[in-house]
Amino acid sequence: MNHILKCHDIVKTDFVRGDNCYLYDKQGRRYVDLESGIWCTALGHSQPRLSQVIAAQATKLMHLGTRYPNAMVEEAALALLDIVQIRDGKCTFLSSGSEAVEFSTQTIRRVSGKDMLLTFSNSYLAAYGSAGRKQAGEWYLFDWNACPDTAHCTAEIPFEQIGGFVFEPGGSGSGFVRFPPQALVQELAGKVKQAGGLVMSNEVTAGMGRTGKWFGFQHYDIQPDIIALGKGLGNGYPVSAVVMRREVAEKLEAIGLRYAQSHQNDPLGCSVAKEVIAILQEENLVERGAKLGAYFLTGLQHLAEKHAIVKDARGRGMLLGLELHTQGVLSVEMLYHALLQRGFLVGYYPAGNILRLDPALTIEPELIDQFLDCLDTILAQLA
Repeated sequence: MNHILKCHDIVKTDFVRGDNCYLYDKQGRRYVDLESGIWCTALGHSQPRLSQVIAAQATKLMHLGTRYPNAMVEEAALALLDIVQIRDGKCTFLSSGSEAVEFSTQTIRRVSGKDMLLTFSNSYLAAYGSAGRKQAGEWYLFDWNACPDTAHCTAEIPFEQIGGFVFEPGGSGSGFVRFPPQALVQELAGKVKQAGGLVMSNEVTAGMGRTGKWFGFQHYDIQPDIIALGKGLGNGYPVSAVVMRREVAEKLEAIGLRYAQSHQNDPLGCSVAKEVIAILQEENLVERGAKLGAYFLTGLQHLAEKHAIVKDARGRGMLLGLELHTQGVLSVEMLYHALLQRGFLVGYYPAGNILRLDPALTIEPELIDQFLDCLDTILAQLA
């Protein structure tokens, strides 16, 4: 890989094939992917129905200019609006989650007329732009870790200056798998709305069944004005979307918004998004993921009780984390490499000493058991 720019750690370079939760390298060795790529392949790798849809659409029409959206875009939009329960709203389809979040935050600023946005301090929103930088003057960063479950500690927030609450319900994309309390989220959303602002949910990580519901915001009994989606929406294909209430969309259009990028509302990306939604619905994968996620979490909690080196096991649906004590001799990086040697791919975050697991909703219980047994053995040997 001498001609690939090294923007991040590169561990292995010889994977050649994927099948559901398995990846195969060129030597034929099989690995269990418990990260779903980068949390994208919620339906598993090389999903047969999705592969057929991609192949069929590619022979018809993959790309159109932004002035020429075809029927596939409307069909995908209707399917997406139905599952987010904003059936009279509007959508635009883009290419990445970061783009969807940045587009959403700029929409809030234009519609509300206020530059300041509110988000939790440990939120990961985007890889670039204002949402990526989260600079003072544009963002009010609220540390919910210092706040009790009730919302008595929000008095210092200048709600009259806040154009919108950008909520990331996926347990922090930064890897910590910690979920803010419902009462606090409802309080913040309510006060922002009362002050004339908008509520946006960043569902790039949490959406499409990842947390045991279709969307992360559904755990909080709120209805956002704007929703950004990515990752699982394309199951590995680069498509994302922004969904908004019709009132917001019409205000944005009245302002005279002009936004175009090369792959906005492409027929191929929209056909992928539409089929992903259909597969999730027809195979009841959101419900399946919720049940298997609870089973997986119970197994991790048993390991936490058994091994003193484990500080905590937590999760929601198929978004799970195992935190180690920082003072122990075993680090998550050591644990990661030990699991990799035994054929398991997981995420790890040294800053919090956390092992993160985001398997496909299609994973079999037997694979979960195999992983838990392997992890149990490693913890006993290395600790």
